[in-house]
Amino acid sequence: MKRLLIDAGNTRIKHALAEGGQRQPVRTLPGGAELRFDAPCYDGVEQVWVSNVAGAEVGRQIEAACAARCWKPHFIVSQRAQCGVSNGYERAARLGSDRWAALIAAWHQAGRACLVVNSGTATTIDALSDQGEFLGGLILPGMELMQRSLTAATAQLQEVGGGYARFPRNTADALFSGAIQASCGAIQRQHELLGELAAPVLLGGGAAGLLQPYLHLPVQMMDNPVLQGLLLIAQESA
Repeated sequence: MKRLLIDAGNTRIKHALAEGGQRQPVRTLPGGAELRFDAPCYDGVEQVWVSNVAGAEVGRQIEAACAARCWKPHFIVSQRAQCGVSNGYERAARLGSDRWAALIAAWHQAGRACLVVNSGTATTIDALSDQGEFLGGLILPGMELMQRSLTAATAQLQEVGGGYARFPRNTADALFSGAIQASCGAIQRQHELLGELAAPVLLGGGAAGLLQPYLHLPVQMMDNPVLQGLLLIAQESA
């Protein structure tokens, strides 16, 4: 079966075709770009699966783009249990669909207690138990947002584009290194609280490559975990 998978995030929309359980290369559109599926590569799509955390207007744009091809998209909502993962959130459906899809992808990859870290506009740090139970997690500003919030709100902190230093001696490096240390510190703290020294940290998202060198933990990189989770949900629902 040929499927179209769509991950509508806060700043970008990523989508990919999948056929026979294999995902094809990912295409990325910036926020606000027109979404169209009129290229020949989309011929024969039978199902469309969507994670949308970008709001109702983006949802309507996705529906309109799909309607042009007579497709009815499936917008996922976090469940109490799905694909081997049980949801310990107080109100299961309130967990972001992107986090839910990433948790499912992580469980499929690790199959054991782990941290699931997705670092994009926001950084989410979610914990899974050895039984596949979502224990809870953190949401903090992503790397870029953390730096941008300071430069926007502070008159004398306008430098950008720094690098990492243990003890930074210029403002740009101080901003960048502060974002690295804050993000990695939160990840390492949650790993300690999980209480599993060998538990892997499954790391994905646009800033994953920035964080990975500074995480002294058993890291496994994840390739587009939301899209991978969507594919697993679609396969179970078939």
